[in-house]
Formats: sequence, structure tokens, C-alpha cells
Amino acid sequence: MAGARGAGRAAATGARPGKRPRGPEPEPEPEPEEAGTPSPRTEAASVQGCEEYAEEDSSDEEDIRNTVGNVPLEWYDDFPHVGYDLDGRRIYKPLRTRDELDQFLDKMDNPDYWRTVQDRMTGHDVRLTDEQVALVRRLQRGQFGDGSFDPYEPAVDFFSGDLMIHPVTNRPADKRSFIPSLVEKEKVSRMVHAIKMGWIQPHRPRDRTPSFYDLWAQEDPDAVLGRHKMHVPAPKLALPGHAESYNPPPEYLPSEEERLAWQQQELGERKLNFLPRKFPSLRAVPAYGRFIQERFERCLDLYLCPRQRKMRVNVDPEDLIPKLPRPRDLQPFPTCQALVYRGHSDLVRCLSVSPDGQWLASGSDDGSVRLWEVVTARCMRTVPVGGVVRSVAWNPHPTICLVAVAVEDSVLLLNPALGDRLVVSGTDQLLSAFVPPEEPAVQPARWLEASEDERQGGLRLRICHGKPVTQVTWHGRGDYMAVVLAAAGHTQVLIHQLSRHRSQSPFRRSHGQVQRVAFHPLRPFLLVASQRSVRLYHLLRQELTKKLRPNCKWVSSLAVHPAGDNVICGSYDSKLVWFDLDLSCEPYRVLRHHKKALRAVAFHTRYPLFASGSDDGSIIVCHGMVYNDLLQNPLLVPVKVLRGHVLTRDLGVLDVAFHPTQPWVFSSGADGTVRLFT
Repeated sequence: MAGARGAGRAAATGARPGKRPRGPEPEPEPEPEEAGTPSPRTEAASVQGCEEYAEEDSSDEEDIRNTVGNVPLEWYDDFPHVGYDLDGRRIYKPLRTRDELDQFLDKMDNPDYWRTVQDRMTGHDVRLTDEQVALVRRLQRGQFGDGSFDPYEPAVDFFSGDLMIHPVTNRPADKRSFIPSLVEKEKVSRMVHAIKMGWIQPHRPRDRTPSFYDLWAQEDPDAVLGRHKMHVPAPKLALPGHAESYNPPPEYLPSEEERLAWQQQELGERKLNFLPRKFPSLRAVPAYGRFIQERFERCLDLYLCPRQRKMRVNVDPEDLIPKLPRPRDLQPFPTCQALVYRGHSDLVRCLSVSPDGQWLASGSDDGSVRLWEVVTARCMRTVPVGGVVRSVAWNPHPTICLVAVAVEDSVLLLNPALGDRLVVSGTDQLLSAFVPPEEPAVQPARWLEASEDERQGGLRLRICHGKPVTQVTWHGRGDYMAVVLAAAGHTQVLIHQLSRHRSQSPFRRSHGQVQRVAFHPLRPFLLVASQRSVRLYHLLRQELTKKLRPNCKWVSSLAVHPAGDNVICGSYDSKLVWFDLDLSCEPYRVLRHHKKALRAVAFHTRYPLFASGSDDGSIIVCHGMVYNDLLQNPLLVPVKVLRGHVLTRDLGVLDVAFHPTQPWVFSSGADGTVRLFT
């Protein structure tokens, strides 16, 4: 039965029009010859048939019929097959490995390319027969699909106009046709009642008197009576004011000095073309001397001054919103508060994380620096420094255990003695290996060794400046650090070298009050942020490379992307400005998410994250993906708003720092706490 079914299916396949054969067609059966003597044609056909069945698919596989029924084929977009055949086997999608060039060559070489279509049910190419092509062309011309159908054949009227002998229907009339209708009686009674009540008014006769209207009354371009479609009405003259009255108020009458000044002015500089005058009555007003001239100028304005029609574009507001990815697709990023570090008695101005992410240093206005263990929020050490701590920076080099603290006019270098003992002892050996020169050079700062009592508290070096220090930051290699001084002049920025105990001032003149400085993570660049601009200096060439214009009133903070090609700035007018150094000196994007002044901004060293802290007590974490493709712009998406700090003295978050390895963010606030968000 299976063989008979397969043979029948093969016969049906051969009879189907438009089916492209996969292999060579079998030859027709030979004429019968003598019994027992096979003909060479029969042998060749048998050999050819064996090779065909060995290499090609069988006839059962040729007749592929998709049995999924009335199922949308979109359900099979993510599967390798497109349906099932009569035997329940999967019909796999054919491999489409041809590109546009192969399709073009096939179009040029294949004469049947124009009549080849793709079967969506099986995915195979089908060649249309001549009958199918003719059917498609008839349908395209709007004709009937059947070619033998005549749409213009004469119609046979069943009901003709001739009087017929026999009626079509001879059914007797109904009884209700002789009896008055109750439904119509109710309708008539309702209409009579409505006429009596005045609800239905009779038709009034039309007024036959002609109606006249002003042809030029409406010059609105949208009106029906407009002269033409693109007519633009002339601008109206300004209405006269109090100064043009024949009896103006006294404050509009000019004095003698104002009259002389008006006469000495040019015609184009005068606010009024006349001088206000006062008359006892309207009959005493003389003729206006510039009446003809002003009418002539008005006519010139009407036909010489060009007018332009502004076309309003109807735009859907939803189309103006950029299509941004969902925040949950951009994880990981900090979402909730995990730990609170309590211990400071005054506002915490600054904080810094160790390179391994195990320790945290915070500086406060209570005159102390506290060292915390990140995971447990345990205060490991408290170092009193005797003044307000303006800035704290942990040395980024993993083999150096040093913390730079900016206190008043000094920078203190502390060895916290936390973590690996070999690193702690190696740091002390590095500092003690310095041999002072016989002739000390003149430097803008003094390097002082700590006393024995101070060394017990962790202090190793003290760098004294003559002016207050507002910021200290380390270079990525850990040997250089930059210091910002709160003073006018070219010595606002100093660079110290730790290994040689040297200090230098890199600038000869000042370009405004310096707010923040930062080292470039990869190249010998120094970024200096003043109140209105950010300058990029090349330290080796000693020249200005680029000047960035953030368009802010007062820059408050600065951060550089780990790749070095992007910079963000925070300002006191609640703006966060993103710069693409390869793109332009103007801001690539200005974010106005905060309601109050920004105090700190920070980049993550590993994850595409950046955060900003503001006086409104919130920390906004944003996704900032920078692509290696220079033609693709960075993707900036705000993902989370973190809150937890209590506003104190109208101050909120004062500093923000990311964990070096985890997607965590630390924040210090005016409420005297340091908080960790994970």
C-alpha cells in the first residue's frame, strides 16, 4: 500500500503545473522487445534511475505539502522548519546563502527568473506556468480570472415590460390588506399630538427676496470668500495710543527739552513721527502735515514688502521622544541603599575608595578622616587632622598604600596601615628611600617629614602651601598628584612628584578661578576646569590642546571617562554636560535631571555608568555606553534615582564615588553620613 501511495503521489506531483523538478526527468518507457533480452536503453534507464535515487530525493519527498493549516507563518520565524508534511515530518527552511550579487547574476542568466516566485508555505521557489502567468496578468488588468467567461453576454430579463398571459404569482391577497393598521394608527396619533404641542413646526414658505453680501468682507485665507488660495492678508496698522489724542494726558505732553531733543534726532531714531499736542476741542485740530506721505509709505509697504506663509507641521509628540532602551535591559546598576556609615559629627565633604575596593576614606568638617571597611561599614581608624577636610584621594596604584588629605593650606599623606602588610611596609620603604639633595631647589611648596608622634597616627609627609587647598587628585600611575589652591594668580594648580619630593607650577598665567583638575587616564593631558570653561593641556608639549565650552554659569565638578575620549561636568545651575572630545568643543548632551546645584560627578572604571550628586538630596545613575565605532554616538540613558540623604543647611549630596570593581556607588552628604547603594 505504501508503494502504491508513493507511486500515486509521484504521478500527482508530475501532473502539478508550476513545480520545478529537482532532478532530471525520467525517460519514457521503451517499446517491448523480445523476452529475456533487455535493451541497452532499458539498462541505461535503470542505471540512471539507480543513480538518481541514490543522489536525489525520492518522489515522496518531491511532493512537499505543508499541513499546518490556517496557522500564521510568523509563528515559525524562530524555528528552523516551516511546517510539517503529510507524514508528520518537519519541512525545513531552505538555506538562503545567496547575496544580492548572486541574485543579480541569477536574474541575468536565468530566463525564467521573472516567473519564479517563492512558496511561503514551504520556502521553495516555484516556476509559474503559462496559464498561471496569464491568470495573474488578467487579474492585474482587472479582468475575470476565467478566460472563457464573457462579462458582456446579453442578459435575460425575467421581469419584462411585455404583458404576460400568466402572472408570475397568483397568490390571493392577505387579510391585513383590507383591515386598517394599528401600528400606523399609533404613528398618526403621535404625530397629531406633537403638532398640537408645538414640537413639530409646519414648513415655512421660503423668502424669495434676494440676499446681498459684501464680496471683500472676509479676507481670511481659510474663508470660502477668499480671493485665492495663497492670499496672505496684509498686517494691520497699530491702533492709535494716548499720545495721538487731541487732548492727551499731561504726562504724554513733551517738555521744552524733550521737544528740542526730538527735533535734533534723525528720522529713523525717533520713537514717534509727531509731537503730541493739546487742543481745546476736536474742531481746533489742524490737518495732519504728513498724512499724504504716511499713506504713500503704507502703500509701498503693502505691495513691496514681501510676506511669507508659515506652514504648520503636525507632529505627533510621541515621535519627538527618543527611543531609549528599557532600564532593566541595561543592568547592572545600583538600585537600593545597602549600608550607612555613621560616625562623623558634621557634614562629610569628600570620600575616596581604595584600588581593591575593600576600604573607604571619608573627610568631614569635624576635623577627622575616617577609614571604613566597605562590606561591614565598620570604622577601622579615625585620624584627627585638626581642620576642615576639603578633599581626600586614595592612591590608585595597587602597591602603594597612601591617602592624600587636603586640610587648610596643607596636603597630608597618610599611611592607613590597612590591608596587606607587605604593601604597607613597602610604602614606608618607598617614602624613606628618598635622599634630600645638598642644595634644595626653590619650590612653590615645602615637603616636611612627620614627627614620631604623628607617624604613630599614620602621618608620613606634610606638603605645606601658602594658600588653602581645595582639591587633591592622583595620576593613574600613583607618582604624581595635582593640587588646586584657592588663590588668584598662575599658582592655582601645582603638581607634586612623590618619589622625588618635587613641586612645580605648570602655568605661567591664569585663565580665571580654577574649580577642578583631573589627569587624563591614558595620555599626558591635564584637564583644568574654571568657572566658564574646561581647558585640556598637553603636559609634554606644554601647550593648550582644546578648550571646551560647557555653557554653564559655574562649573562645580569634573570627571573623565576611563577610555579618555569623553568628559562630564557638573554645574551649580543644575546642569550635567557631556563632552565628546573627538566630536566638538561644544556639549554633546546637556542633562537637566536635578532640581538644584550639582556637587559631584563620577564615572565607573569598568561598567558603562556615571552618577551625579546634587543639593536636592538625590543621586542620579545613568547608563553611558561609549562605542568603539567612532561613527556611533554615545548612548546616555538615566536608569535610577537614589535617595537617602537628609537635607541639612540646604545641602544634600556633597560627593559621589563608584566602587572600582562592583556596580556600587558611595555618597557623602551634609547629614554627616556616608551611604552605599548596591
